[in-house]
Amino acid sequence: MVEHRPVHNSEVYVLSQTPFSNHLHHGGRPSPPSPITPAEDDFCCSPIDKLPLHNFVEPAIAACEEQLAVESRLSGAVHLLNTASTALSCITQLYSSDRIARDGFNRAVDAIVRRQGDHGRNGKLVVIGVGKSGHIAKKLVATFNSLAIQAVFLHPTEALHGDLGQINSRNDTLLLITFSGKTPELLLLLPHLDKSLPLILLTSHTRPDTCEIVRQRPDTILLPAPIHEPETKSFGVSAPTTSTTVALSVGDALAMVASHELHPSVSKVFAKNHPGGAIGAALRGSSVSPSPSVSSTSDITPSSSRTTSMTISTQPVPPPRHSLRDLAIPLHEIPCLELESLPNQSQPGHDPIPTATAGDLLLAAYSSPSGWVRLSLPPSLPPFSHSHSSSPHGPTTVGVVSPRRIRRLTPSLLPLPLSSPSLSWLITPQAEFVSLTADTEVRNAAEWIKAMRTVRATGVMTTRLKGVMGVMGEEEEGEVDFGDECVVGVMEVVGGHGGCVGVVEVGGLLDAVNGGGGKP
Repeated sequence: MVEHRPVHNSEVYVLSQTPFSNHLHHGGRPSPPSPITPAEDDFCCSPIDKLPLHNFVEPAIAACEEQLAVESRLSGAVHLLNTASTALSCITQLYSSDRIARDGFNRAVDAIVRRQGDHGRNGKLVVIGVGKSGHIAKKLVATFNSLAIQAVFLHPTEALHGDLGQINSRNDTLLLITFSGKTPELLLLLPHLDKSLPLILLTSHTRPDTCEIVRQRPDTILLPAPIHEPETKSFGVSAPTTSTTVALSVGDALAMVASHELHPSVSKVFAKNHPGGAIGAALRGSSVSPSPSVSSTSDITPSSSRTTSMTISTQPVPPPRHSLRDLAIPLHEIPCLELESLPNQSQPGHDPIPTATAGDLLLAAYSSPSGWVRLSLPPSLPPFSHSHSSSPHGPTTVGVVSPRRIRRLTPSLLPLPLSSPSLSWLITPQAEFVSLTADTEVRNAAEWIKAMRTVRATGVMTTRLKGVMGVMGEEEEGEVDFGDECVVGVMEVVGGHGGCVGVVEVGGLLDAVNGGGGKP
């Protein structure tokens, strides 16, 4: 009987330089196979125990799938938000550099501003759209009205059935919203719109020759609102998402810019038109809400009516800023950007050339609580100009950059060094400050600024203009334009010597008087 045991078998091959056939020819023999070798022990033949399964824990597949579902949700949301952000970045670049887009926006603002108010014979803006563009139109109408620009919404289909009567054929401005530029309802309405009225078209087209509405009415003002890629490519569906975001942003920009040109204080008219809600409460300087310890008293009156009394808590109103000292941004609180400068080889003895760029300045302004940035040179570099102030133990102050000027920076200017001629408007040296004493009342300072603007426009100087305390020479008066970006240096006079202790923009000073109230 054959015994079943594991068998090991092997063959041995002899390797030599002589071919195997020659080896046999000379009488050689191949190596025989190894004999059957029984196993040395029986451990290999022991049966394998079954694996215990009573302690087996199944993987948490359900939990993993739930986490994957959550991540998938958030990934989709982040993708949409990132796509919208990219689209807004592209539209920003378009209006920063494209001639057609910039010209269209400028003409659109002119068309709206000219026909608003008494001088425009009380014209209004008629915004027309259908579908998602119609919803965007309704939102923009609300924004225009809150900013004191008269606007109404007109549905194109209803317009063909009698609502054309909303349009004043003499004074109104028309704004059509359509992404495709060929919405059938708008094309049907177009022949019935008075051709003497300015027509603005908010659309995805960036060139007039590609848009059907512009082809039918060549005098249309094109206001481009394109997206960087189709929504079908971004999300797999053509549902208006990125396109509505871009259209809404361009419309908001149009409303805000036009309102600033129509009203001296946009914040004041907005507060007047928006007294309700949290926004209205914030504009009034207080927030009205039920106190955590609300007391409710229920009394049965003879008429069986229930009366509830509530304790209302009101946040304290910030104290008014009576003097420029209260309004100004203290100079020592403004972050300082220290410039590593190179000597001016072309003009020895003149100001050194800073190596920092406008991008460096923008980063410094972003981290500044007030938005102001102070520029200085290292102590090792002596000042080259009388416009710089220095300390034997500290850096040399070159000047300041105000928030309004920083907001004028465009992407194309960010790589430029601060010494570039294209940025000559950016920095305000101390020699160009409009110097007023810290004790000057804010209202008096604002009246003086307005009066000086009148002098610039008319060339007439009156005695009343000299009533406000100030420290400004004749030479300085001839150089300063007193625009909103002009910097007022708040001076503290001690022992007959004055020094700048703070700064404020002229625009911020006027806003504070007109109801803005916030620090510039």
